[in-house]
Amino acid sequence: MDNLHSIITDLEANKAEHILSMDVSKKTSIASHMIFATGTSNRHINALSQSIYRNLKNSGFKGANIEGDKSTGWIVMDCGDIIVHLFKKEVREFYNLEKMWSVDLESYSE
Repeated sequence: MDNLHSIITDLEANKAEHILSMDVSKKTSIASHMIFATGTSNRHINALSQSIYRNLKNSGFKGANIEGDKSTGWIVMDCGDIIVHLFKKEVREFYNLEKMWSVDLESYSE
């Protein structure tokens, strides 16, 4: 199983909500996919990040990094060509990153 499917499966198994995977390979060079998911609390999103990190490490992927304060309601994981955003519901709604990444960036070029 590749890392993308492994991360999504892990999120589903750990009861993350509103999981969204987005192909961003044509919009940026920093990643091929972004995954957005909602946790029920700071503790839940921290547990989600730790589970993903542990499972990737156990599968042989050593490059995952976790960024973000456990108390902010938003954790970002750099998993190579996949970036995972884990939010509490109100933080996800406030930043609405998936809307920003879904905009056709080419339409703004001159």
